Amino acid sequence: MLTSHKTLTMMQYEVTQNNATEPPFQNEFWNTFEPGIYVDITTGEPLFASSDKFESGCGWPSFSKPIVPNVISEKTDTSHGMSRTEVRSRVGNAHLGHVFDDGPKETGSLRYCINSASLRFIRKEEMEREGYGYLLELIN
Repeated sequence: MLTSHKTLTMMQYEVTQNNATEPPFQNEFWNTFEPGIYVDITTGEPLFASSDKFESGCGWPSFSKPIVPNVISEKTDTSHGMSRTEVRSRVGNAHLGHVFDDGPKETGSLRYCINSASLRFIRKEEMEREGYGYLLELIN
């Protein structure tokens, strides 16, 4: 696993290992909409496809669903005086963000609000070379 200070930036480490949240509208992928997949920065496990990404106006990358449901785990988060559902990566147990029920109705009403710092983006044209060619059919 890549969960050390030596392999992650300070922000990536704080988000994935200490449940931090990066600033909205000031993160790498909030307004990226090119074809590809998003993988766990700590393990490389595929998490989200660009075909499920949408503009939510929240300032963080938003997805309607993970690539497959079991790549993430959910847990109740009562920090900051509110009750939310935290999402973590399955293999790396990295903090990713939160899931809310205010997403597009046509895709199931979920909004996975994810920190860019917890993700690595693999462009469609790089997926085969990076070992993710088996997921190409998910990309529009």
